[in-house]
Amino acid sequence: MLNPSKHERPRRLRSVIVQPACVLLALLCATPLPAAESYPAARPIRLVSPFAAGGSTDTVGRLLAPRLGERLGQNVIVENRPGAGGLIGTSFVAKATPDGHTLLFISGAFTAHSAVTKNLPYDPVRDFAWVTMVLSYPFVVVVRYDSGLQTVGDLIAAAKKNPRRLNYGSVGTGSVFHLAAELFGSMTGTEMTHIPFKGGSEPNTELIAGRLDVIFTTATTAYPQVEARRMRALAVTSLQPAPQFPNVPTLAQSVPGYEVLSFNGIGSPRATPRGTVARLNREIRAVLEQPDLRKRLTEQGNDVQPSTPEELTRKVADDIRKWQRIVAERNIDVQ
Repeated sequence: MLNPSKHERPRRLRSVIVQPACVLLALLCATPLPAAESYPAARPIRLVSPFAAGGSTDTVGRLLAPRLGERLGQNVIVENRPGAGGLIGTSFVAKATPDGHTLLFISGAFTAHSAVTKNLPYDPVRDFAWVTMVLSYPFVVVVRYDSGLQTVGDLIAAAKKNPRRLNYGSVGTGSVFHLAAELFGSMTGTEMTHIPFKGGSEPNTELIAGRLDVIFTTATTAYPQVEARRMRALAVTSLQPAPQFPNVPTLAQSVPGYEVLSFNGIGSPRATPRGTVARLNREIRAVLEQPDLRKRLTEQGNDVQPSTPEELTRKVADDIRKWQRIVAERNIDVQ
């Protein structure tokens, strides 16, 4: 047999190298992601709520968990890990094994807290594999019923006439309620005095007692007080009227461009396999399509709003940037 020419030797050598490489690549591409098939394992899934039991976020999580468990074939247990404005529970999930068995249930407080905290032990965007939005909901701007303030225009005029004379309450410095009010101040050129409380219902009690002038609160909290004529709803912070307050104008009608929507969403540790994230997204979407659950959440003033993982990632990043801008502009102390 003739010896191969000097031109054929490299060609044969390339064939020897390339053909096995192509076979290996084809095998890798054809191999399914094992996490999608094996998830979940034979043990419970923890849905960590970084707030105390009994709040609105906790309530939604407990409505969702058993139905998600039915879809996945494993128990889904809500686990409350409150403290430090959500930092304790969130840090726990960020450091958890990324196998889809430890999930984080967040609200708008997550992005607000991220904007006012200097040294977070995690990156709020990159250290989580965000799964899906669950729902969103607006706030309601309320005053005491007999305060004399009838409209948002009245509130703006009073705040401009007496800078810092009016006060507003929130459940704490850096809360989303606090930042929503500061965004209002920024967009209207007004200054009101912030009175922070340590969570709970104190701002509502103090407003009714006449020791606060205005608060931004949830529709669920405000509704019974408005119906009882202890509070007056001036506006909702969504761009569309809220179901519980169909005749109350939007804040954007008086302050063009104003919109604040809090939300609930689900995430997992950063390295959670994509197949697991996709499975969770699919099953949560199916749960949120159940008519009785959807009806119950909607009656509480929520807009059921599942999303793709990418959409929730953008939502988290955009909200943090929005609040960081307000923190800087309004000289709010970061922690």
